[in-house]
Amino acid sequence: MKRRRFLVGATVVVGAVGAAFTAVPFIASWQPSARARAAGAPVEVDIDKLEPGQQVTVEWRGKPIWVLRRTPTILERLATLTESGRLRDPLAKVATQQPGYISGPLRAIKEEYLVVIGICTHLGCVPSFRPEPGSVGDDWPGGYFCPCHGSKFDFAGRVFKAVPAPTNLEIPPYRFLSESRVEIGTDPEPTSS
Repeated sequence: MKRRRFLVGATVVVGAVGAAFTAVPFIASWQPSARARAAGAPVEVDIDKLEPGQQVTVEWRGKPIWVLRRTPTILERLATLTESGRLRDPLAKVATQQPGYISGPLRAIKEEYLVVIGICTHLGCVPSFRPEPGSVGDDWPGGYFCPCHGSKFDFAGRVFKAVPAPTNLEIPPYRFLSESRVEIGTDPEPTSS
């Protein structure tokens, strides 16, 4: 009887140890890899050498992010477009298209800089940067043109009417770390009042 209890006990202990050795790697596989964590991590962009009218593209979470330094002329065109009736959502009132701290027609923390996800909201193509007025048609003020199906967006990422894209380009969470650095993927620190 003692020998039977010993053998049963030993079998239970060996089985428990084997189950633990099997479970640890299985449970560890649920954790994201270092590569996956890095892909979702915030990205810093140096905008110090970005000239007015220039755009830089970086990748965040597998998506192209555009950082555009807008010129005073571009800002004037955006104001004219807001009043023109040519845009589907000129005041960017659809809250799901930008973080809560972004509001108004310029869709930016600092009016000089646009930070936007460069993926068309129609079928996920990447629009092209077309800053020259008239380059996509006589009434083209400059902006982003999606070659897949002809969707058009202005330099605030707002979609024009009568194009396939249903909504404005999405604004990612971002914050300014300094006058020359932007961090994409992190919301700004709340300001204390």
